[in-house]
Amino acid sequence: MTTVLVLAGGLSHEREVSVRSGRRLAEALRSKGFDVHVADLDRTLLGTIDTLVPDLVWPTLHGSPGENGSLRDVLHHLGVPFVGPRGTGARLAWDKPVAKALVARAGLATPAHVAVAHSTFRQLGAGLVLERLAGDLGLPLAVKPARGGSALGFHVARTAAELGAALVDAYAYDELALVEHLVEGTEVSVTVLARPGGELEALPPVEICPVDGVFDYDHMYNAGETEYFTPARLSPEATRAALAAAVTAHEVLDHRHLSRTDLIVDAAGTPWFLECSVSPGLTETSQVPLALAGAGLDAAEVFAELAQAVIAEHHA
Repeated sequence: MTTVLVLAGGLSHEREVSVRSGRRLAEALRSKGFDVHVADLDRTLLGTIDTLVPDLVWPTLHGSPGENGSLRDVLHHLGVPFVGPRGTGARLAWDKPVAKALVARAGLATPAHVAVAHSTFRQLGAGLVLERLAGDLGLPLAVKPARGGSALGFHVARTAAELGAALVDAYAYDELALVEHLVEGTEVSVTVLARPGGELEALPPVEICPVDGVFDYDHMYNAGETEYFTPARLSPEATRAALAAAVTAHEVLDHRHLSRTDLIVDAAGTPWFLECSVSPGLTETSQVPLALAGAGLDAAEVFAELAQAVIAEHHA
């Protein structure tokens, strides 16, 4: 029997989401005959790995514990096969301004943006910074922590006053805030999955329609707060462009097995890159399960297939 150690929890603002993702993944793999154990990210983890000697580790840790690359570097040096990018790839996506620079260099469109450190915000004078950002980037603006997930600290600012409040909240989660022009259009996420043999498959885009227009943490994880359409209501040309953009982001950021890319598709059908998750949520309201269902795929079968493929890749 193949033994899989699912990592869930961790000390981050996204702990609850991670626990839910890990639970659903564990249930899916058990239904396919895997011997599944779930562990938290704590002082006992390395001992658990030494005792269990798992065939595979699958991190479902959201936020810095699972996505900043550090844990993945440790797993790599332990010689344990694991799902997702190596440490270097994780760090590229974890830092949103860095990810944007890399995908822009590869030819993808990304909104005009600036990363503002909390210290810079204070030292230059909040009023002047807000005035210049609003004037140069153009309102409305999307504000979020430069490193983090689950839309924590995300706000849309339509006035300079709202921009100030949004920055203050973003700084509660990270020293660096990303401020970008808000592109109007259809918000979608595209899951990219590595199939056996290494071929990448972009699943049908999931269209995201929050009830009040802002896809924040509450709308992401509370049932009934967001309506989803799979596949997204895009033209065939816009759909192909969104799928291609997600595959490009997956490759440029070296995600290996599974990723979710967030895009805005404008009225002309151009996909604008927002960010990419290396440890996407697997909860009942997450977009990866919705994309799998929209592609007519059974999530448990896909997860089992991916687990076996990663193990085989490690021993090749």
